[in-house]
Amino acid sequence: MTPTQSPVIDVRTLEPRERHVQIFGKFDAMRAGEALQIVNDHDPVPLRHQLESRAPGQVQWAYLESGPAQWRVLISKLEAKVTEEAGSCCSGGACGG
Repeated sequence: MTPTQSPVIDVRTLEPRERHVQIFGKFDAMRAGEALQIVNDHDPVPLRHQLESRAPGQVQWAYLESGPAQWRVLISKLEAKVTEEAGSCCSGGACGG
């Protein structure tokens, strides 16, 4: 999905308490390979850290515009990586290992 095809959330139009909630909801509903753009009046670094914490390895973050008056970020969802350990018979201690 190209930046021009991805939905845009202009967080400047949202109440501050609703901003991250809306973005998390949209991100959680996305499938791998989909993206959304956010537009903000400051660099949304705290949002990036929160998304990466909530979905480790699934967030791709690309600045399309970097201030000073406006920031535009393309947030893409990557395929979740399954660790070898999580898929083994020993995950959860099933084989006592």
